[in-house]
Amino acid sequence: MLYWRLLARLFDGEEQAALESASLAVVEDIGLPPALLDPDASVDSVVQRHPELAAELDGLMTPEPEEDGHRDRAAEVRHAALASKVLLNVFAARPGTVTAGQLARWQADAGWLERALGCRPGELRGGRGPRAAGGAGPTGTGVGGPLPDLGRLIPAIGPELGSIEGDLVRRMRLREVLADPHLASRLTPSMSLIEQLLRDKDNLSGVALANAKALIRRYVDEVGAVLRTQVEKATVGEIDRSVPPKRVFRNLDLDRTIWKNLTNWSPEEERLYVDRLYYRHTSRKTTPQRLIVVVDQSGSMVDSMVNCTILASIFAGLPKVDVHLIAYDTQALDLTPWAHDPFETLLRTKLGGGTDGTVAMALAQPKIAEPRNTVVVWISDFYEWRGQELFDSMAAVHRSGAKFIPVGSVTSSGRGSVNPWFRERFKDQGTPVISGHIKKLVHELKTFLT
Repeated sequence: MLYWRLLARLFDGEEQAALESASLAVVEDIGLPPALLDPDASVDSVVQRHPELAAELDGLMTPEPEEDGHRDRAAEVRHAALASKVLLNVFAARPGTVTAGQLARWQADAGWLERALGCRPGELRGGRGPRAAGGAGPTGTGVGGPLPDLGRLIPAIGPELGSIEGDLVRRMRLREVLADPHLASRLTPSMSLIEQLLRDKDNLSGVALANAKALIRRYVDEVGAVLRTQVEKATVGEIDRSVPPKRVFRNLDLDRTIWKNLTNWSPEEERLYVDRLYYRHTSRKTTPQRLIVVVDQSGSMVDSMVNCTILASIFAGLPKVDVHLIAYDTQALDLTPWAHDPFETLLRTKLGGGTDGTVAMALAQPKIAEPRNTVVVWISDFYEWRGQELFDSMAAVHRSGAKFIPVGSVTSSGRGSVNPWFRERFKDQGTPVISGHIKKLVHELKTFLT
Protein backbone atom coordinates (compact mmCIF):
# COMPACT_ATOMS: atom_id res chain seq x y z
CA MET A 1 0.00 0.00 0.00
CA LEU A 2 2.77 2.41 0.96
CA TYR A 3 4.75 1.73 -2.20
CA TRP A 4 1.68 2.06 -4.42
CA ARG A 5 1.06 5.46 -2.81
CA LEU A 6 4.71 6.42 -3.47
CA LEU A 7 4.46 5.50 -7.14
CA ALA A 8 1.16 7.34 -7.51
CA ARG A 9 2.58 10.53 -5.99
CA LEU A 10 5.75 10.34 -8.10
CA PHE A 11 3.92 9.99 -11.41
CA ASP A 12 0.82 12.07 -10.64
CA GLY A 13 0.75 15.15 -8.46
CA GLU A 14 -2.90 14.65 -7.59
CA GLU A 15 -3.75 12.87 -4.36
CA GLN A 16 -5.47 9.49 -4.59
CA ALA A 17 -7.91 9.61 -1.68
CA ALA A 18 -8.13 5.85 -1.19
CA LEU A 19 -4.35 5.40 -1.15
CA GLU A 20 -3.86 8.37 1.19
CA SER A 21 -6.41 7.20 3.77
CA ALA A 22 -5.18 3.61 3.67
CA SER A 23 -1.53 4.69 4.02
CA LEU A 24 -2.42 6.95 6.94
CA ALA A 25 -4.06 4.01 8.70
CA VAL A 26 -0.95 1.87 8.13
CA VAL A 27 1.43 4.56 9.44
CA GLU A 28 -0.63 5.20 12.57
CA ASP A 29 -1.02 1.46 13.18
CA ILE A 30 2.77 0.96 13.34
CA GLY A 31 3.28 3.97 15.58
CA LEU A 32 4.94 6.36 13.13
CA PRO A 33 4.06 10.07 12.86
CA PRO A 34 1.51 11.04 10.14
CA ALA A 35 3.97 13.78 9.05
CA LEU A 36 5.79 11.05 7.10
CA LEU A 37 2.97 11.24 4.56
CA ASP A 38 3.10 15.03 4.21
CA PRO A 39 5.10 15.87 1.06
CA ASP A 40 5.52 19.47 2.30
CA ALA A 41 7.28 18.36 5.49
CA SER A 42 11.04 18.02 5.11
CA VAL A 43 12.85 15.03 6.55
CA ASP A 44 14.74 17.42 8.83
CA SER A 45 11.49 18.74 10.33
CA VAL A 46 10.20 15.19 10.94
CA VAL A 47 13.49 14.17 12.60
CA GLN A 48 13.55 17.31 14.76
CA ARG A 49 10.15 16.36 16.19
CA HIS A 50 10.98 12.66 16.37
CA PRO A 51 14.78 12.42 16.87
CA GLU A 52 14.61 8.66 17.43
CA LEU A 53 13.99 8.25 13.67
CA ALA A 54 17.47 9.56 12.78
CA ALA A 55 19.16 6.30 13.72
CA GLU A 56 16.63 4.33 11.66
CA LEU A 57 17.20 6.47 8.58
CA ASP A 58 20.97 5.96 8.65
CA GLY A 59 21.69 2.95 6.43
CA LEU A 60 17.97 2.35 5.94
CA MET A 61 18.38 1.24 2.30
CA THR A 62 21.63 -0.69 2.57
CA PRO A 63 21.20 -4.41 1.85
CA GLU A 64 21.13 -6.66 4.90
CA PRO A 65 21.37 -10.47 4.78
CA GLU A 66 18.25 -12.32 5.84
CA GLU A 67 18.58 -14.82 8.66
CA ASP A 68 17.33 -18.31 7.75
CA GLY A 69 14.98 -16.81 5.16
CA HIS A 70 12.94 -15.13 7.92
CA ARG A 71 11.49 -11.69 7.15
CA ASP A 72 10.17 -9.45 9.91
CA ARG A 73 6.96 -8.16 8.32
CA ALA A 74 6.39 -5.44 10.91
CA ALA A 75 9.91 -4.10 10.42
CA GLU A 76 9.45 -4.27 6.65
CA VAL A 77 6.33 -2.10 6.80
CA ARG A 78 8.14 0.42 9.00
CA HIS A 79 11.05 0.38 6.55
CA ALA A 80 8.63 1.03 3.66
CA ALA A 81 7.09 4.03 5.41
CA LEU A 82 10.46 5.67 6.14
CA ALA A 83 11.92 4.88 2.70
CA SER A 84 8.81 6.24 0.98
CA LYS A 85 9.18 9.54 2.82
CA VAL A 86 12.79 10.03 1.76
CA LEU A 87 12.21 8.94 -1.84
CA LEU A 88 9.11 11.09 -2.26
CA ASN A 89 10.80 14.23 -0.95
CA VAL A 90 13.79 13.77 -3.25
CA PHE A 91 12.21 12.57 -6.49
CA ALA A 92 8.83 14.36 -6.51
CA ALA A 93 10.22 17.73 -7.58
CA ARG A 94 7.53 20.32 -8.22
CA PRO A 95 7.40 22.50 -11.36
CA GLY A 96 7.80 26.26 -11.41
CA THR A 97 10.29 28.71 -9.97
CA VAL A 98 12.50 27.43 -7.16
CA THR A 99 13.41 29.54 -4.14
CA ALA A 100 16.68 29.38 -2.22
CA GLY A 101 14.80 27.82 0.68
CA GLN A 102 13.30 25.11 -1.51
CA LEU A 103 16.71 24.27 -2.95
CA ALA A 104 18.22 24.11 0.54
CA ARG A 105 15.40 21.84 1.69
CA TRP A 106 15.84 19.51 -1.29
CA GLN A 107 19.59 19.33 -0.69
CA ALA A 108 18.97 18.39 2.94
CA ASP A 109 16.45 15.72 1.91
CA ALA A 110 18.91 14.38 -0.68
CA GLY A 111 21.47 14.21 2.12
CA TRP A 112 19.09 11.99 4.10
CA LEU A 113 18.69 9.73 1.06
CA GLU A 114 22.47 9.42 0.81
CA ARG A 115 22.63 8.57 4.50
CA ALA A 116 19.92 5.96 3.99
CA LEU A 117 22.14 4.40 1.31
CA GLY A 118 25.06 4.27 3.76
CA CYS A 119 26.89 7.35 2.47
CA ARG A 120 27.64 10.75 3.92
CA PRO A 121 25.46 13.70 2.83
CA GLY A 122 26.74 15.01 -0.51
CA GLU A 123 28.84 11.91 -1.22
CA LEU A 124 26.86 10.55 -4.15
CA ARG A 125 26.48 14.02 -5.64
CA GLY A 126 30.23 14.65 -5.35
CA GLY A 127 31.04 14.69 -1.64
CA ARG A 128 32.19 17.93 -0.13
CA GLY A 129 33.33 16.56 3.21
CA PRO A 130 35.81 13.85 4.20
CA ARG A 131 34.44 10.52 5.32
CA ALA A 132 35.26 9.70 8.89
CA ALA A 133 34.05 6.74 10.86
CA GLY A 134 31.57 7.94 13.41
CA GLY A 135 31.49 11.41 11.91
CA ALA A 136 28.58 13.55 12.96
CA GLY A 137 25.60 13.92 10.69
CA PRO A 138 22.83 16.53 10.80
CA THR A 139 21.41 15.10 14.02
CA GLY A 140 24.58 13.99 15.72
CA THR A 141 24.60 10.47 14.36
CA GLY A 142 27.15 9.39 11.80
CA VAL A 143 27.66 7.04 8.89
CA GLY A 144 31.09 5.46 8.91
CA GLY A 145 32.92 2.50 7.52
CA PRO A 146 33.73 1.67 3.90
CA LEU A 147 31.64 3.03 1.07
CA PRO A 148 28.78 0.58 0.43
CA ASP A 149 28.46 -1.29 -2.84
CA LEU A 150 25.68 0.50 -4.72
CA GLY A 151 26.37 -1.28 -8.01
CA ARG A 152 22.92 -2.88 -8.01
CA LEU A 153 21.18 0.48 -8.25
CA ILE A 154 19.63 0.88 -11.71
CA PRO A 155 20.10 3.57 -12.84
CA ALA A 156 23.13 4.82 -10.92
CA ILE A 157 21.59 7.13 -8.36
CA GLY A 158 24.43 9.67 -8.13
CA PRO A 159 23.98 11.05 -11.66
CA GLU A 160 20.19 11.14 -11.20
CA LEU A 161 20.48 13.16 -8.01
CA GLY A 162 22.88 15.53 -9.74
CA SER A 163 20.47 15.92 -12.64
CA ILE A 164 17.54 16.78 -10.36
CA GLU A 165 19.65 19.27 -8.43
CA GLY A 166 20.83 20.86 -11.68
CA ASP A 167 17.23 21.28 -12.83
CA LEU A 168 16.29 22.95 -9.53
CA VAL A 169 19.22 25.36 -9.82
CA ARG A 170 18.27 26.24 -13.40
CA ARG A 171 14.70 27.02 -12.31
CA MET A 172 15.88 29.33 -9.56
CA ARG A 173 16.21 33.08 -10.14
CA LEU A 174 19.87 32.81 -9.24
CA ARG A 175 20.83 36.42 -9.89
CA GLU A 176 18.06 37.69 -7.61
CA VAL A 177 19.02 35.22 -4.91
CA LEU A 178 22.70 36.18 -5.09
CA ALA A 179 21.83 39.87 -4.82
CA ASP A 180 20.14 39.22 -1.46
CA PRO A 181 22.77 38.32 1.21
CA HIS A 182 20.12 36.58 3.36
CA LEU A 183 18.93 34.35 0.51
CA ALA A 184 22.47 33.73 -0.74
CA SER A 185 23.47 32.52 2.73
CA ARG A 186 20.90 29.73 2.42
CA LEU A 187 22.58 28.27 -0.67
CA THR A 188 24.67 25.15 -0.21
CA PRO A 189 27.53 24.83 -2.73
CA SER A 190 27.15 21.91 -5.13
CA MET A 191 28.48 21.02 -8.56
CA SER A 192 25.19 22.04 -10.20
CA LEU A 193 25.24 25.41 -8.48
CA ILE A 194 28.92 26.03 -9.24
CA GLU A 195 28.31 25.23 -12.91
CA GLN A 196 25.58 27.88 -13.11
CA LEU A 197 27.74 30.41 -11.29
CA LEU A 198 30.67 29.85 -13.66
CA ARG A 199 28.41 30.18 -16.69
CA ASP A 200 26.81 33.37 -15.39
CA LYS A 201 29.77 35.04 -13.64
CA ASP A 202 30.31 37.60 -16.42
CA ASN A 203 26.73 38.85 -15.95
CA LEU A 204 27.08 39.38 -12.19
CA SER A 205 28.32 42.45 -10.39
CA GLY A 206 28.44 44.03 -6.94
CA VAL A 207 26.90 42.02 -4.10
CA ALA A 208 25.76 39.24 -6.43
CA LEU A 209 29.28 38.71 -7.80
CA ALA A 210 30.79 38.78 -4.31
CA ASN A 211 28.31 36.15 -3.08
CA ALA A 212 28.95 34.02 -6.18
CA LYS A 213 32.71 34.12 -5.56
CA ALA A 214 32.19 33.20 -1.90
CA LEU A 215 30.15 30.14 -2.89
CA ILE A 216 32.76 29.06 -5.46
CA ARG A 217 35.52 29.51 -2.86
CA ARG A 218 33.61 27.42 -0.31
CA TYR A 219 33.07 24.60 -2.78
CA VAL A 220 36.68 24.64 -3.95
CA ASP A 221 37.97 24.50 -0.37
CA GLU A 222 35.62 21.68 0.64
CA VAL A 223 36.30 19.49 -2.40
CA GLY A 224 40.00 20.31 -2.13
CA ALA A 225 40.08 18.94 1.42
CA VAL A 226 38.74 15.60 0.19
CA LEU A 227 41.06 15.36 -2.83
CA ARG A 228 44.08 16.48 -0.84
CA THR A 229 43.67 13.48 1.46
CA GLN A 230 43.43 11.13 -1.53
CA VAL A 231 46.49 12.63 -3.21
CA GLU A 232 48.59 12.55 -0.05
CA LYS A 233 47.82 8.86 0.35
CA ALA A 234 48.84 8.29 -3.27
CA THR A 235 52.03 10.36 -3.34
CA VAL A 236 53.63 10.01 0.07
CA GLY A 237 55.98 7.02 -0.03
CA GLU A 238 55.33 4.65 2.88
CA ILE A 239 58.23 2.90 4.54
CA ASP A 240 57.98 -0.89 4.45
CA ARG A 241 60.04 -1.97 7.45
CA SER A 242 59.64 -5.64 6.58
CA VAL A 243 62.19 -5.00 3.83
CA PRO A 244 65.79 -4.33 4.97
CA PRO A 245 67.13 -0.87 4.04
CA LYS A 246 69.38 -0.68 1.04
CA ARG A 247 73.00 -0.75 2.24
CA VAL A 248 74.41 2.20 0.32
CA PHE A 249 76.34 5.19 1.64
CA ARG A 250 73.53 7.70 1.08
CA ASN A 251 71.30 5.65 3.41
CA LEU A 252 73.88 5.40 6.19
CA ASP A 253 72.45 6.64 9.52
CA LEU A 254 75.65 8.07 10.95
CA ASP A 255 74.19 9.32 14.26
CA ARG A 256 72.55 5.99 15.05
CA THR A 257 75.68 4.07 14.02
CA ILE A 258 77.84 6.10 16.42
CA TRP A 259 75.30 5.82 19.25
CA LYS A 260 74.92 2.04 18.92
CA ASN A 261 78.69 1.48 18.83
CA LEU A 262 79.68 3.72 21.75
CA THR A 263 80.44 0.63 23.84
CA ASN A 264 83.32 0.01 21.43
CA TRP A 265 85.03 3.32 22.23
CA SER A 266 88.72 2.94 23.13
CA PRO A 267 89.88 5.75 25.47
CA GLU A 268 93.51 4.78 25.11
CA GLU A 269 93.46 4.91 21.33
CA GLU A 270 90.72 7.57 21.19
CA ARG A 271 89.05 5.55 18.50
CA LEU A 272 85.55 4.19 17.96
CA TYR A 273 85.47 0.67 16.59
CA VAL A 274 82.34 0.04 14.55
CA ASP A 275 81.20 -3.55 14.32
CA ARG A 276 77.78 -2.75 12.81
CA LEU A 277 76.49 -0.12 10.42
CA TYR A 278 72.92 1.18 10.59
CA TYR A 279 71.00 2.37 7.55
CA ARG A 280 67.88 4.44 7.13
CA HIS A 281 64.72 3.08 5.52
CA THR A 282 63.96 5.28 2.55
CA SER A 283 60.73 5.51 0.61
CA ARG A 284 60.88 5.40 -3.15
CA LYS A 285 60.64 8.58 -5.12
CA THR A 286 56.94 8.95 -5.81
CA THR A 287 56.56 12.23 -7.69
CA PRO A 288 57.46 13.07 -11.29
CA GLN A 289 59.29 16.23 -12.20
CA ARG A 290 56.55 17.50 -14.48
CA LEU A 291 52.78 17.01 -14.55
CA ILE A 292 50.89 18.51 -17.50
CA VAL A 293 47.11 18.64 -17.13
CA VAL A 294 45.09 19.50 -20.24
CA VAL A 295 41.38 20.09 -19.66
CA ASP A 296 38.59 20.46 -22.20
CA GLN A 297 36.49 23.43 -21.00
CA SER A 298 33.66 22.96 -23.48
CA GLY A 299 30.13 22.91 -22.11
CA SER A 300 30.00 19.14 -21.63
CA MET A 301 33.04 19.02 -19.34
CA VAL A 302 32.16 21.44 -16.53
CA ASP A 303 32.38 18.86 -13.75
CA SER A 304 35.78 17.70 -14.98
CA MET A 305 37.01 21.27 -15.30
CA VAL A 306 36.20 22.06 -11.68
CA ASN A 307 37.61 18.83 -10.27
CA CYS A 308 40.81 18.90 -12.31
CA THR A 309 41.70 22.50 -11.54
CA ILE A 310 41.44 21.59 -7.86
CA LEU A 311 43.48 18.42 -8.41
CA ALA A 312 46.17 20.32 -10.32
CA SER A 313 46.46 22.87 -7.50
CA ILE A 314 47.01 20.07 -4.97
CA PHE A 315 49.81 18.54 -7.04
CA ALA A 316 51.25 22.02 -7.52
CA GLY A 317 51.66 22.21 -3.76
CA LEU A 318 53.72 19.01 -3.56
CA PRO A 319 57.53 19.26 -3.45
CA LYS A 320 59.48 18.62 -6.65
CA VAL A 321 56.37 18.60 -8.85
CA ASP A 322 56.25 21.08 -11.72
CA VAL A 323 52.57 21.39 -12.65
CA HIS A 324 51.30 22.93 -15.88
CA LEU A 325 47.60 23.49 -16.52
CA ILE A 326 46.06 24.13 -19.96
CA ALA A 327 42.35 24.68 -20.70
CA TYR A 328 40.90 24.73 -24.20
CA ASP A 329 37.82 24.81 -26.40
CA THR A 330 38.54 26.23 -29.86
CA GLN A 331 41.33 28.28 -28.26
CA ALA A 332 43.87 27.24 -25.63
CA LEU A 333 44.67 29.08 -22.43
CA ASP A 334 47.80 28.44 -20.35
CA LEU A 335 46.63 28.66 -16.73
CA THR A 336 49.94 27.53 -15.23
CA PRO A 337 50.62 30.84 -13.38
CA TRP A 338 47.38 30.26 -11.39
CA ALA A 339 47.58 26.46 -11.12
CA HIS A 340 48.23 26.69 -7.37
CA ASP A 341 44.91 28.51 -6.83
CA PRO A 342 41.88 26.69 -8.31
CA PHE A 343 39.56 29.56 -7.35
CA GLU A 344 41.48 32.06 -9.47
CA THR A 345 41.82 29.47 -12.23
CA LEU A 346 38.08 28.87 -12.44
CA LEU A 347 37.35 32.58 -12.58
CA ARG A 348 39.59 32.79 -15.67
CA THR A 349 37.87 29.97 -17.54
CA LYS A 350 35.11 30.48 -20.06
CA LEU A 351 32.84 27.47 -20.24
CA GLY A 352 31.19 26.45 -23.48
CA GLY A 353 32.11 26.60 -27.15
CA GLY A 354 33.48 24.00 -29.54
CA THR A 355 36.43 21.65 -29.14
CA ASP A 356 39.80 21.72 -30.94
CA GLY A 357 42.45 19.84 -29.01
CA THR A 358 45.20 20.61 -31.52
CA VAL A 359 45.48 24.16 -30.13
CA ALA A 360 46.05 22.70 -26.64
CA MET A 361 48.61 20.22 -27.97
CA ALA A 362 50.54 23.11 -29.49
CA LEU A 363 50.94 24.52 -25.96
CA ALA A 364 51.55 21.17 -24.25
CA GLN A 365 54.23 19.62 -26.51
CA PRO A 366 56.96 22.24 -25.87
CA LYS A 367 56.54 21.61 -22.13
CA ILE A 368 57.64 17.95 -22.48
CA ALA A 369 61.36 18.55 -21.96
CA GLU A 370 62.18 15.17 -20.35
CA PRO A 371 59.60 12.61 -21.55
CA ARG A 372 60.60 9.88 -19.09
CA ASN A 373 59.98 12.26 -16.22
CA THR A 374 56.70 13.67 -17.53
CA VAL A 375 53.07 12.63 -17.21
CA VAL A 376 50.41 14.18 -19.46
CA VAL A 377 46.81 13.94 -18.24
CA TRP A 378 44.31 14.85 -20.97
CA ILE A 379 40.71 15.29 -19.84
CA SER A 380 38.04 15.47 -22.54
CA ASP A 381 35.06 13.67 -24.04
CA PHE A 382 37.19 13.65 -27.24
CA TYR A 383 34.45 14.83 -29.59
CA GLU A 384 37.02 16.72 -31.63
CA TRP A 385 36.93 18.83 -34.75
CA ARG A 386 40.28 17.49 -36.04
CA GLY A 387 40.28 14.03 -34.49
CA GLN A 388 42.91 12.21 -36.58
CA GLU A 389 45.41 15.06 -36.34
CA LEU A 390 45.00 15.27 -32.56
CA PHE A 391 45.30 11.53 -32.05
CA ASP A 392 48.50 11.39 -34.14
CA SER A 393 50.10 14.04 -31.90
CA MET A 394 48.95 12.18 -28.76
CA ALA A 395 50.46 8.96 -30.11
CA ALA A 396 53.73 10.82 -30.68
CA VAL A 397 53.73 11.97 -27.05
CA HIS A 398 53.18 8.36 -25.94
CA ARG A 399 55.99 7.06 -28.17
CA SER A 400 58.37 9.69 -26.80
CA GLY A 401 58.33 7.93 -23.43
CA ALA A 402 56.07 10.32 -21.57
CA LYS A 403 53.26 8.79 -19.52
CA PHE A 404 50.06 9.70 -21.38
CA ILE A 405 46.76 9.32 -19.47
CA PRO A 406 43.56 10.05 -21.45
CA VAL A 407 40.60 10.73 -19.17
CA GLY A 408 37.06 10.69 -20.50
CA SER A 409 35.49 12.33 -17.49
CA VAL A 410 36.64 13.19 -14.01
CA THR A 411 33.28 13.75 -12.41
CA SER A 412 31.85 13.55 -8.93
CA SER A 413 28.85 11.59 -10.16
CA GLY A 414 30.52 9.19 -12.60
CA ARG A 415 28.40 10.27 -15.58
CA GLY A 416 30.09 11.02 -18.87
CA SER A 417 30.52 9.86 -22.46
CA VAL A 418 33.60 9.39 -24.63
CA ASN A 419 33.93 9.46 -28.40
CA PRO A 420 34.08 5.71 -29.31
CA TRP A 421 36.51 6.43 -32.17
CA PHE A 422 39.08 7.80 -29.73
CA ARG A 423 38.28 5.16 -27.10
CA GLU A 424 39.17 2.31 -29.46
CA ARG A 425 42.39 3.92 -30.65
CA PHE A 426 43.56 4.68 -27.13
CA LYS A 427 42.84 1.06 -26.19
CA ASP A 428 44.87 -0.23 -29.16
CA GLN A 429 47.70 2.12 -28.20
CA GLY A 430 47.84 0.68 -24.68
CA THR A 431 46.57 3.84 -22.98
CA PRO A 432 42.91 3.05 -22.26
CA VAL A 433 40.62 5.92 -21.36
CA ILE A 434 39.84 6.43 -17.69
CA SER A 435 36.21 7.32 -17.10
CA GLY A 436 34.19 7.79 -13.96
CA HIS A 437 34.97 9.13 -10.52
CA ILE A 438 37.98 11.36 -9.90
CA LYS A 439 39.33 8.68 -7.56
CA LYS A 440 40.16 6.64 -10.67
CA LEU A 441 42.54 9.34 -11.86
CA VAL A 442 44.15 9.61 -8.44
CA HIS A 443 44.63 5.82 -8.43
CA GLU A 444 46.18 5.90 -11.92
CA LEU A 445 48.58 8.65 -10.89
CA LYS A 446 49.46 6.64 -7.80
CA THR A 447 50.40 3.70 -10.04
CA PHE A 448 52.68 5.96 -12.07
CA LEU A 449 54.13 7.83 -9.11
CA THR A 450 55.07 4.70 -7.20
